[in-house]
Amino acid sequence: MTASTRATHLAQLNVATLLHPFDDPRMAPFVEMLDPVNAAADSTPGFVWRLVEEGAADATGLRPAGADVVVNLSVWQTQESLWDFAYRSGHLEVMRRRREWFERHVEAHMVLWWIPAGHLPTVEEALERLADLRAHGPSPRAFTFASAHTAAEAAPHLRAAPPTQTA
Repeated sequence: MTASTRATHLAQLNVATLLHPFDDPRMAPFVEMLDPVNAAADSTPGFVWRLVEEGAADATGLRPAGADVVVNLSVWQTQESLWDFAYRSGHLEVMRRRREWFERHVEAHMVLWWIPAGHLPTVEEALERLADLRAHGPSPRAFTFASAHTAAEAAPHLRAAPPTQTA
């Protein structure tokens, strides 16, 4: 498969270990930011999809990485669109305050990878990419903003697109 920027999208996963139970009053400022930040993501140019728990507005109730670990999984048209959302929007305020709500990770907690356009990654796929990054370091298969790779470099690692999942 030949990868082009139009034939691929960028997937991202980040995990965060809670300092307190989600219903603890110390988590209230984070919980209050969820809806506005998710709405901002949804309306950001280049946003494609984000994981949402069935019947909920976000994925904070899903705990596939542990009872005290929240996950954020999303898909973007380009690395630049994800960067703009993460570092040039209201999301930045959440990142600045993350130590109030989440433990400091000693190993990678965020991973990026290219996917065929139309493919929606599963949580299992995302956790596998994070494990790959942790075990082998950045590569075209699993990388970070600081160690980014192009879609063309990732072409050998793209999986054939299965039927698109419904959001």
